[in-house]
Amino acid sequence: MKVLLLGVGLQGKVALHDLVNSDTVSEIIAADKDINVLKQLVEHNQYSKVQCEFLDAHNQNHINQLMSLKPDIVIDLLPISFVERIAISAVKFGLNLINTLSVTPQIRALAGEAKHKGITVLPEFGLDPGIDLVLLGQAIKGLRDIEVINSYGAGIPILEAANNPLNYKVTWNLEGVLYTYFRKAKIINNGEVVEIKEREIFNPENIHEIIIEGIGNLEAFPNGDALQYLQSIGIEEHSEQYKSIKQMGRYTMRWPGHCAFWKKLVDLHLLDNEAIDIDGKKIDRRSFLAKIIGPHIQLKADERDLAILFLEVVGKRNEEKTRVIYQLIDKRDLTTGFTAMSRTVGYTASIGAQLIGNGKITKKGILSPVNDIPYEIFEHELKKRGIIIESKAGPVL
Repeated sequence: MKVLLLGVGLQGKVALHDLVNSDTVSEIIAADKDINVLKQLVEHNQYSKVQCEFLDAHNQNHINQLMSLKPDIVIDLLPISFVERIAISAVKFGLNLINTLSVTPQIRALAGEAKHKGITVLPEFGLDPGIDLVLLGQAIKGLRDIEVINSYGAGIPILEAANNPLNYKVTWNLEGVLYTYFRKAKIINNGEVVEIKEREIFNPENIHEIIIEGIGNLEAFPNGDALQYLQSIGIEEHSEQYKSIKQMGRYTMRWPGHCAFWKKLVDLHLLDNEAIDIDGKKIDRRSFLAKIIGPHIQLKADERDLAILFLEVVGKRNEEKTRVIYQLIDKRDLTTGFTAMSRTVGYTASIGAQLIGNGKITKKGILSPVNDIPYEIFEHELKKRGIIIESKAGPVL
């Protein structure tokens, strides 16, 4: 199998490491804008089956030249701003594709062409979105009259390393984090859809505490539109199944105190979408904050981080109301240096590519992690890489 890996940053290094160590991968074309850093990485690790290429993702010709090398599959680990142009190019060239970002309407519109060309496009295949969606698809199997779907995700330092005013350290792109801190959210509470405005995300009434076994108390705030996943699990709006849902939400978790800090910054308009004019230059507020704060809250080489997923689903199995719980907790590997966030995203993308390449996933078109991933095989592959999923189910008393 020949793989084209676009983007060899934090997650890309993990994916590259995994692909190199796979017997089913014969050739890897790794492409990044920092070509010298990429070459040093490959030479240092003696990755003999890796070919390094320069990539200017702003230049469509660069993208097309790499696609013309005819890999069996493309793994896109570039920033979100490039996700649509990469998908359009991959489908145009008839190449299988994996990315780790939420599917956009423009990518969804490629479904017919992808299916016609007999290729597989698997978006949303990282941690969150990604593993969380696979767990959701597995959790609802055998359940009906679903009442509760609550999904939680976190990328945080271990408590001992949360030693700054934010109680937080960067484990991926801080600007991307700040984007999620100022966007609308939708949840279902007491059977009613609740819309939460951007600047109300960190309001006290929208924050709740959750206890994660083995970790302790964390605070949770709404993360985007939870309702968008209902269609993926076959629940249409206004259907009887939809009416049975009493509680539904997607939440981000942080150490206590984090939300109160960011509420103050939101109230001071430091996360507003509108750029500000400084001496005739338009400055994006989140980019500015990321560049100012980011260097001072980096995870140190000897510090560990946590990637956490927690999923709760309540519904009826036979005639008994049942609660199903899935939980994943991963920590930084200090031997490789790979952070938990990088492991859970990079390994997942690599696993997805290999499942497609070795024929374990055969469906064509635009796939969904909720419905189209062979769970037992996927769970086994994660476990081989030290990422463990725990689950339990029992009656609701």
